Amino acid sequence: MRKKLLALTLVVGTFSLLTSLSSSMKTLYDFKVKTIDGKDFDLASLKGKKVLVVNTASLCGFTPQYADLEKLYKMYGGDKFTIIGFPANNFGQQEPGTNDTIKAFCTKNYGVTFQMMSKISVKGDDMVPLYKWLTEKSENGVQDAPVMWNFQKFMIDENGNWVGVAMSKESPLSDHITNWIKGTK
Repeated sequence: MRKKLLALTLVVGTFSLLTSLSSSMKTLYDFKVKTIDGKDFDLASLKGKKVLVVNTASLCGFTPQYADLEKLYKMYGGDKFTIIGFPANNFGQQEPGTNDTIKAFCTKNYGVTFQMMSKISVKGDDMVPLYKWLTEKSENGVQDAPVMWNFQKFMIDENGNWVGVAMSKESPLSDHITNWIKGTK
């Protein structure tokens, strides 16, 4: 009888611990950021949408991905999907501009209409909390995925949960990303 009671206590305790861990895990909706225009942006406003989060740079070999990101946004953006871009100067000083110059560059050269955010840091001691969540399994509950270079893409489901990452070399128009948006494998 004691063994059964002990086993039951362990099962209940483990379940309680797992429940408490999963309920304490953050989602995308727990973060607030600034738009490229300096306005507050509550990521909870994206509830119900799949979100592609991308760290960007204007002077990178991958900068032409802005065109494919915009194409992806035009194809699928709306009530069910969106893209948010975060300019960052963490790799090779490839985003030296101010928010105003970045916005002008994106608009003039790539016609970007998806939401661009204020310039941030995506790694190091000054990494913003959102990117800590995106890159650390202890925060997102799924996977460690440190940002390796500009244009790394994080896939967030319609419930605000971290579901995947696409590295810089992968086109925003890849089957991996478009099938995820469409809900097919």
